[in-house]
Amino acid sequence: MRFRAPSRTPSPSPVRGKPRSRPRKSYAFGVPPDSSDEDSYSESDSDAVSVSSSSSSSSDYSDLGKAPSVRLRASLRTSSEQRYIEETVAAIRLRTRHHDPYEEWERQTRRDAFRTARKEISETQAHLLDEIDQTHAQEKKELAALYEKQLAEVQTQLNTFKLQQENEEAKLREGWKARDRMIWERIESVIKLEEDKVAKKLEEERKAQEEKERKRKEEEERKRLAEEKRKEEEERKAKEEEKKRKDEEDARQAEEEKRSKAEEEERQAVEEEKLKKERQEAEGEQRSGLGLSTAEEDWREARSNLLTLKAESMRFVKSNKEAKAEWSKYRRQITPKVGQLTNDADSINRISLQLLNIMKPTKPHHERIYIALLSSLSKAILEQAETEVTAEKRSAIPLSQVTVNLFSVLDSFPEIFFAKLVQRAGGWVIPVVIPQTDHDGRPWADEQERNKIMGYRKSATSDNLETPIEYSMRVSGIMRLYFHILMIPPLERPAYKMFQLPRFWVWFARLMGEKGLLETVAAPQLIYTGLDVMGTQAKAIWGIQWVKILALIYEGVTVGLGNGKLIGGESAEGSVNRTRARMEVERIMAER
Repeated sequence: MRFRAPSRTPSPSPVRGKPRSRPRKSYAFGVPPDSSDEDSYSESDSDAVSVSSSSSSSSDYSDLGKAPSVRLRASLRTSSEQRYIEETVAAIRLRTRHHDPYEEWERQTRRDAFRTARKEISETQAHLLDEIDQTHAQEKKELAALYEKQLAEVQTQLNTFKLQQENEEAKLREGWKARDRMIWERIESVIKLEEDKVAKKLEEERKAQEEKERKRKEEEERKRLAEEKRKEEEERKAKEEEKKRKDEEDARQAEEEKRSKAEEEERQAVEEEKLKKERQEAEGEQRSGLGLSTAEEDWREARSNLLTLKAESMRFVKSNKEAKAEWSKYRRQITPKVGQLTNDADSINRISLQLLNIMKPTKPHHERIYIALLSSLSKAILEQAETEVTAEKRSAIPLSQVTVNLFSVLDSFPEIFFAKLVQRAGGWVIPVVIPQTDHDGRPWADEQERNKIMGYRKSATSDNLETPIEYSMRVSGIMRLYFHILMIPPLERPAYKMFQLPRFWVWFARLMGEKGLLETVAAPQLIYTGLDVMGTQAKAIWGIQWVKILALIYEGVTVGLGNGKLIGGESAEGSVNRTRARMEVERIMAER
């Protein structure tokens, strides 16, 4: 492609005009006379200078070469002529330095044409290069597709050859196996035939020898039996006397060991109880100042609230026909609502509002009926935890949220709910070993009453009390609900002291000091439950202090505590629960 500058237009340049004509005059020596015509010549000469081109500068300078001859004749000119000459020279110099706008426009036009041409060729080259790149890319894509297709065809052919080869090899192997089998069958048949002949002959000889040997042995056996019978009779009498003497000695030693062990355990228990009381008395003033309480005080308070609930509200409701009818009507509405709860915000809010309407209708309940309904609500929630949470641990999340929602709007509900917790889980909620007497100092009527206070219920599979495994699984569901409640911050008013977050720390600290609880099957199960719910958050809250608790737990489930006994005892179920607790501690410590 060729480019050229645009042709000159016929129009004149911006400043170029038609030159004015002037009559030529001739003067002596080329100088006009001193007259008025000098001024008109100066003006026309100035116009001429303004429209001249730069190309005439060379001829102007050639004319100036004659200046010396003019100077030679200067003495011959008058002052006016001399002045005119000087002015003429000045005008010529001015004309040679004149700037022509047309020529500037022409140069600018050429530069613009060059820039336009360069831009067009750049765009054309870029477009051409893009097309070349696209063509190359398309060719590469087509070559790659062709290569893939050829590779697939080759691979298919190779697979076909391989399959044919494998089939041929399989046929050859089967042929060789059949041939080997036939040869070995022939060999085995010949060997068996010879062996049968030899075996038959040997069998005949053996039977003859056995018959002879049998007769000899029968005679010897008869004599031996008679001798052994005599010796056995003597040994039996001696052993009976020795066994009688040894049994008496073992019984005496066992009784002695049992009495010593019982005395030692009683002594240790008395010593631990004494140390515990001394420690509690020493810390009593400080606890009172801080508003803290001991595990025994927490248990007595919950037990007292439970008995007060039964003696006042429940007795009143069950003895009054109208109150019982109203209580039964609303109680039957509570359980289905709790059973409909699912783990989503709409369901939690809806069930919370429905339960609130049951507990606080437009016409308020009688105070004792209200308290009895709070007890029924607590029982429904806890029974749901015992069944649903044990089967699916995530169901404790919505159940705990509804419970906390109701804590903030139902008066006395936290106290009654905790009393029912202690009723169904025994001392594990606090935790504490159930004492030998009631909160008022009354001894238990029998061991059965104490087991009931410890939270044991009738077994679902028999008429007896539930086994330790069933007990630990049921209490685990209740404690999972309790730990989830501790995680949830109160909505409006401060939480009841037994449902505040520090109770999680208190629970583990107290449990690690109760050897009587740590040796049960339920201990490692409940430790695992607590760590699974809130172990990681506790590490973030209490830091190194919580790590110390975890180290103590890890020691208890691996090598044993100070007395060398493992948490959970020696049973198989305790071993399984210890493994869970150990793995949960390792998981928490592995997290950053």
